[in-house]
Amino acid sequence: MDKPKKSVRRKTSGVTIDEVAALAGVSPMTVSRAINQGKVRDVTRERVMRAVRELGYTPNLAASSLAAAQHTRIALIYTNPSGAYLRELLVGLLRVASNAAIQLVIHYWDNFDPEAERNAARALAGRVDGVILPPPLCESQAAVTELVSAGIPVVAIASGHLRDDLSCVRIDDFHAGKEMAEHLIQHGHRRIGFICGRSDLSASARRYDGFVTALQEAGLQVEPGLVEQGDYTYRSGLAATEKLLSQRRPPTAIFASNDDMAAAAISVAHRRGLEVPRDLSVVGFDDTSAATTVWPELTTLHQPIAAMADAAIDILLRTIRRKGDDTRVLTDHVMPHRLVVRDSVARPPKR
Repeated sequence: MDKPKKSVRRKTSGVTIDEVAALAGVSPMTVSRAINQGKVRDVTRERVMRAVRELGYTPNLAASSLAAAQHTRIALIYTNPSGAYLRELLVGLLRVASNAAIQLVIHYWDNFDPEAERNAARALAGRVDGVILPPPLCESQAAVTELVSAGIPVVAIASGHLRDDLSCVRIDDFHAGKEMAEHLIQHGHRRIGFICGRSDLSASARRYDGFVTALQEAGLQVEPGLVEQGDYTYRSGLAATEKLLSQRRPPTAIFASNDDMAAAAISVAHRRGLEVPRDLSVVGFDDTSAATTVWPELTTLHQPIAAMADAAIDILLRTIRRKGDDTRVLTDHVMPHRLVVRDSVARPPKR
């Protein structure tokens, strides 16, 4: 009587990444980068893939995906004068970076001239896979040119318009500025002061253009004495508001190009014994924490800063994944804005 045949189970011991690394003469991290299309030299990648084929190594897809994300380094370079804006941006970036398991590195370029920006960008290019540039660096031609020429994907946040050399995440600053000015006009204001943002940023110019268009469509003139230059800092808002309220016929409302400068305008009004909004209406832009830490709370234009950071990282990751493609795809992602009505606007006082 024949004995029943035993089922034969072939014993296999899976090949590990350490074995592949040993055969290729590289580190396990280099093997991971080579397999996941990370930054390694072509000759190294070829040696690793030859070892993979020879050993029959099959990577764990879940682990590979995680390793690929962990080896993706994205840099945020900032020199933003608005602390409130920067906090909103960092909250968005840190949340997304944590969820995507990417490495976020932060660089502060303090008062760099164009040559210093060029040198810093050149040094950074070899250490990261992508770069996010918030204002004002989103329009640094020196940094952008250096990074793009090095093949590093770059996304600009809050640039005023699409560029032909990098992707953008922004709002429609023109229509946002126009909508805010129309809100003041609808409340009966005819003498509206305007505090401009930085003169070297296209977004600042677009907000002012929207303001001017709203006045012209309402049959109002833009008086040069009612327009003051700021630079998005609280201190510049103080100086600009002092000039506006020192006019022989001061404005009944002030539209500041960001919340920091609008908060400064409220401070100057209080110091002069004016009540906001009974004697003077004040509006801001961005809807940062500064808008709700002043009294009265600011009517402002909500810019989804945290969501813009989320979109910027998404664009970078998609660009990095298709880095081997010959086709260069640039994205102009325009996000919706909205008017946030709070307590800082009323009808103008009767003179």
